[in-house]
Amino acid sequence: MADQLSAKDWLDQGLKALAQHGFTALKAEPLAKAMGVSRGSFYWHFNDVEAFHAAVLKHWREVAAEQIIADVEAAADNDNPLPLLLRRVFGERLALENAVRSWATVDPAARAAVQAIDRRRLAYIESLFRASGLSPDVASARAQILYWAFLGFARSDKPLPRAQQQAVLDEMLRMASR
Repeated sequence: MADQLSAKDWLDQGLKALAQHGFTALKAEPLAKAMGVSRGSFYWHFNDVEAFHAAVLKHWREVAAEQIIADVEAAADNDNPLPLLLRRVFGERLALENAVRSWATVDPAARAAVQAIDRRRLAYIESLFRASGLSPDVASARAQILYWAFLGFARSDKPLPRAQQQAVLDEMLRMASR
């Protein structure tokens, strides 16, 4: 079975373990056990745990930024993608986001990955505001405000009831579109 696993299988399992158990779970033995394979399969795809960690962070960026942006752009057609983006990210469970941000407090590579994804996301949000005709300064300020709101939401340990969360999102969309 080990020869049937791809590096992506390991990375997906790594993101799952990271979201559920934190960065300390990103080791060959527990991952292999969870996947029902030997550690040899892990080392077939990754030279060492550090290489795996780097690949997990890269995969996280793909999943948590690039795929979301591509999905929003594809779904937007001629509509404003900002409401689609906000509905998507404020409707998700963000255990993985929190796990990576916690990892970043103790690991320089994870910190660099978080900083890079923050820049990427902010630049995208700002580009949406600029495309709607806002000046660069206003677009930058609004992007920062929305991103801070997202980070607060992500780090919150008390989710709002669905109806209240929807009301907050509707208000945020109204504020963002003025």
